Amino acid sequence: MEGLFTLENFITLGLLTMLQAVLGLDNLLYISLESKRAPIEEQARVRKLGIGLAIVLRLVLLFVLLQLIALFQDPLFGFHWEGIVEGEFNIHSLIVLFGGAFIMYTAVKEIMHMMQLDIHDTEEQKPKSVNMIIVSIVIMNLVFSFDSILGAIALTDVFWVMAVAIVIGGLLMIWLSGKVTEFLKKNRMYEVLGLFILLIVGIMLLSEGGHIAELQLFGNHITPMSKTTFYFVIAVLVIVDLIQSKYQKNLNKQL
Repeated sequence: MEGLFTLENFITLGLLTMLQAVLGLDNLLYISLESKRAPIEEQARVRKLGIGLAIVLRLVLLFVLLQLIALFQDPLFGFHWEGIVEGEFNIHSLIVLFGGAFIMYTAVKEIMHMMQLDIHDTEEQKPKSVNMIIVSIVIMNLVFSFDSILGAIALTDVFWVMAVAIVIGGLLMIWLSGKVTEFLKKNRMYEVLGLFILLIVGIMLLSEGGHIAELQLFGNHITPMSKTTFYFVIAVLVIVDLIQSKYQKNLNKQL
């Protein structure tokens, strides 16, 4: 028992907590945008309940992965159309690919909705079912959790260290999700930026899922988008958006 609570384990706990925070940024954005579709009085409860359930299921997933990790990595089926499509799909790759496709669908649907809005249309978008939003948050939280859990397993085999890091990361997400949602409410113009960031998150997950499945399209291997590239693209999008906003304000002053 004494060997469990060592300085090394506490240092690993700090590293895993930071890893949970960094890898949870894209998840946090999804939660904030998705919760805004619930009735206003239910949004805080939706975020807390959705993330709370996701924390519990993450712990279950962590335990399952520790016991059955080989099953998640073993191929289920494959395509071998030489020169066209080749790949070996396992449970891990299918979950990541599904998550990427679903996020891209959500982002594109919301972007199209924004483009079709008529300023003379007084009918507001109907709130989405609270239960459906909670289910979406839980499912996507689990999709995003695969990377962080596999990263945790690579750093340590001590269950309590990984479990505590997951709980701390979830509590931070509950705290920050409300602040991000409030920011988006007060700055509606950044919703478009958030949706395009979400679109890139979907592309990143698709590339990662394709890489895990060793997917080849027309003889070209699918390579994963690195986190460094992802954050660089996000930084460029934010800078462009800020410059565009400033430029628009200057133009309006001249009119």
